[in-house]
Amino acid sequence: MKVEKDFVKEKFDKIVRRYDLVNLIGSFGRDKFWRKKVAELLDGCEPPILDLCCGPFTLTLELSKRHRVKFWALDFSFQMLLYGKPRITNKPIVPVCGDAEQLPFKSKTFGGITIAFGFRNLPNREKALTEFYRVLKPGGRLIILEFSWPKNFLFQKVYKLYLDIYMPFLGGLLTGDKQAYEYLADSIKAFPPPEKVKQMLEAKGFRNVSFTPLTMGIVYVYRATKV
Repeated sequence: MKVEKDFVKEKFDKIVRRYDLVNLIGSFGRDKFWRKKVAELLDGCEPPILDLCCGPFTLTLELSKRHRVKFWALDFSFQMLLYGKPRITNKPIVPVCGDAEQLPFKSKTFGGITIAFGFRNLPNREKALTEFYRVLKPGGRLIILEFSWPKNFLFQKVYKLYLDIYMPFLGGLLTGDKQAYEYLADSIKAFPPPEKVKQMLEAKGFRNVSFTPLTMGIVYVYRATKV
């Protein structure tokens, strides 16, 4: 499946006002648990921390509850950043409108990088990983939270119905853009398995790469370190 930047940006711009609501209802509240897991995996990271594909700062705010450090939050959808801006008033969070494949930061800037449900939307993931590695400090940590296709054959049947029917219906009802959530289903099915993602990370120089399934394997959290 080929990811088109303009298509993805257009869809995120349109669903911004109900983005978090659809995620909350669609995940049956599990998205809060997933974000808290990412925050835990950042323990011990040297500041500052960069949150990529941050949307309306949903993960960034969760991270800031646990880590009292300076955050940079980047997204290529200006509408997402604009909508979420009131949430970060008086918080140590710096919003940046930019491309995760061409990060506007100096090398060896960040002690930690997070990206939640945005990695699969990047057209050139190899290039993005090169950039992630570049801007991390030596010893810096990368945490990726991403959807995946479950391994259990029986659960796959249920999950397919959930992706193909429930999420487009819910997303269309709440945002008026059913196509955005049909894309969600297609992008999850096309995303490589965790073993392949691990190989990609190691090929870019990351070490101590691990991945953990969450919620029956519909989500994986990846952890990797720059040497």
